[in-house]
Amino acid sequence: MYDTILSRSFSRSDQKKLGYGAIICCLIIVFSIFTALKPHLGPLPALTLRLKTGDGHKMLLIEDKSAPPEQEVVTVQKNFTRRMEPFCNVMDPKSDYCSITGDVRVQGSSSTVFVVPSEMLTGNDSWTIRPYARKGDETAISPIKKWSILPSAVARQPIPSCTEHHSVPGVIFSTGGYAGNNFHAFTDIIIPLFLTTRHFGGEVKFLVTDRNPRWVQKFRAILENLSKYEIINIDYAGEYIHCFPRVIVGLKHHKEMTIDPSRSPYSMADFRAFLRSAYSLKKENAIKLQGGELKRQPRLLIVSRKWSRSFTNLAEITTMAENLGYEVVASELDSNMSRTPEIVNSCDVMMGVHGAGLTNMVFLPENAVLIQVLPIGKFEWHAKVCFGDPAKRMNIKYLDYSIREKESSLIQEFALDHVVFKDPIAFHKNNWYLFKSMYLDKQNVKLDVNRFRQTLEKALELLR
Repeated sequence: MYDTILSRSFSRSDQKKLGYGAIICCLIIVFSIFTALKPHLGPLPALTLRLKTGDGHKMLLIEDKSAPPEQEVVTVQKNFTRRMEPFCNVMDPKSDYCSITGDVRVQGSSSTVFVVPSEMLTGNDSWTIRPYARKGDETAISPIKKWSILPSAVARQPIPSCTEHHSVPGVIFSTGGYAGNNFHAFTDIIIPLFLTTRHFGGEVKFLVTDRNPRWVQKFRAILENLSKYEIINIDYAGEYIHCFPRVIVGLKHHKEMTIDPSRSPYSMADFRAFLRSAYSLKKENAIKLQGGELKRQPRLLIVSRKWSRSFTNLAEITTMAENLGYEVVASELDSNMSRTPEIVNSCDVMMGVHGAGLTNMVFLPENAVLIQVLPIGKFEWHAKVCFGDPAKRMNIKYLDYSIREKESSLIQEFALDHVVFKDPIAFHKNNWYLFKSMYLDKQNVKLDVNRFRQTLEKALELLR
């Protein structure tokens, strides 16, 4: 009918013109609608690719070609975060680390973390890790309990129902391994725990595996300042199923006694400020001596030891230091954490033979001085990695003093030309237990006070 009307009203050429005009009008209307709605339209669905970079290490790469260049980075980052869970990094040389968000259920009796299906979870990946940050050291890591992270798609049993509901994230970590050693307590657990959980502001629960009651009690002040909640002894949770909105298994670890600020929003300065707050330490900065000032005495802490690597002429060292103007404090710095942090924090200079006791330098005030005495045995590398480099990152000035053969108690057993003195590496042949038994367990130090005096004078200069 409409064709008949048009043929009667318009010529053939007029009909063509009218058709072209109608098409143009439609295009204009569509363009106007798109322009009006553009601010409310999101990008087209992103293309998601799953890449495998190594055994057990899964990563998502997302590319959104629909977004303009200035929006592409933001879009990729948002999608990456949304689709990343659960994510386990088992390629880091220091520690394995998993972060799982969603409906996460922890069963202590089987050491398993179950992940209930969600739109964010794809694939059939599962992981088994030991949540202790000394990966590669079989002596330390082998006794640590293994934890499995199982998405429901790969679990060979029904996902257990929740019996305990938690509204904050949970973090599973071990207090086994070398945790009884003060150095390892800090570098393997405490610093990684701070690095992993500080951003939660206390709204996080700790699920401790391989629980060491003495360790937990010793560092209770630190634990209570990182978490507002009671610690869960997850190995003895029985058949209780603890359900969380997020669970982290394992702790992040950078270097020995170090936080790398390029990989974290925190630094060792933040960690030391946290310790001062946790232990109510009053002294933030070391004494600043002016010119040849001797009116104010800098406090020198001598870390004494009862058994090995002890100073056998402590009284002589103390007298010499006092003659230089120091107020001397000698202490073993035992496991009493209600006393040790306060003693260390009150001092400006701390000295001791290489050993775990020097770890307490974390409590020294800013710009204090650490003096590490190196026994016979080629300790240079250990000294640098364990205390020398970390001290500098803590804003602590560092000196070391290498003793000579006659300052070692080993001179009483071996001649000067013995391989124990001449070539320690040839003696122990990289056998840790042989190295430890000879140079750590059997050696004491009698400082040459006239020679060591120069080191204490340098420390005074560094306080000026």
